[in-house]
Amino acid sequence: MHFMQTLHQAWTRNNSLVCVGFDPEPSKFPAHLHGDPDAVFAFCSAIADATADLVCSYKPQIAHFAALRAEAALERLIAHIHEKHPGIPVILDAKRGDIGSTAQHYVTEAFDRYGADAVTLNPYLGRDSAQPFLDRADKGVILLCHTSNPGAADLQDLDIGGKPLYQHVAQIIARDWNTHGNCALVTGATWPAQLAEVRALVGDLPLLVPGIGAQGGDVEAVVRHGRTQAGTGLIINSSRAILYAGNGEDFAQAARAATLDLRASINRYRQA
Repeated sequence: MHFMQTLHQAWTRNNSLVCVGFDPEPSKFPAHLHGDPDAVFAFCSAIADATADLVCSYKPQIAHFAALRAEAALERLIAHIHEKHPGIPVILDAKRGDIGSTAQHYVTEAFDRYGADAVTLNPYLGRDSAQPFLDRADKGVILLCHTSNPGAADLQDLDIGGKPLYQHVAQIIARDWNTHGNCALVTGATWPAQLAEVRALVGDLPLLVPGIGAQGGDVEAVVRHGRTQAGTGLIINSSRAILYAGNGEDFAQAARAATLDLRASINRYRQA
């Protein structure tokens, strides 16, 4: 099924705009997993199993797995989610962006090796670097627009012909690159005014919003500025605040409780 169809169905079925990000850090795992050679998969899959009815997507961050030499665990995790929780799309957070044959290999990595439903990309090498991804019409292509980090303004806010660069990026992607209807944008929760401007420019294009929780993004501002008229359109990511909500053997239940709280908070503002 097309990534966008799956995402829309998950928004509705689970009444949720929550995306759980998998950023595994073994030093933060519960004590009973320390020394377990399969700890990364055991930790992440348990949280997926505990939260699958509460989310609209999952977002594993590839560097966290690769730094641990845990790429095999990442492959297994995505396969596990697809098998046990069909209908919950998986976004591979890889922020790829390269030219020619290299871009095509990154397509193979994301969609064929890992089996992801969508991938994050850096658009700053231009359309030809994204085209191999865009051509996979059934897959999601989520491009950086205005990111959540403090340094985002260094380049993304530069004035280009009377408006900031990130607005040009948003307009070009929504108008010219989204020919298969498979594009989305990354817009950080820590910049709510810019989030509102992007929403106004791109209509109902989905927005992946990092920066809630540990980075300090405000849920009310994100929902108010980023939702569509239908009350959806957002993929609101939380990683550390959910993954490490508990540090005992009941860590997965603690993650579920944190996900429930975030979903309830988001939905309260959606209804407002």
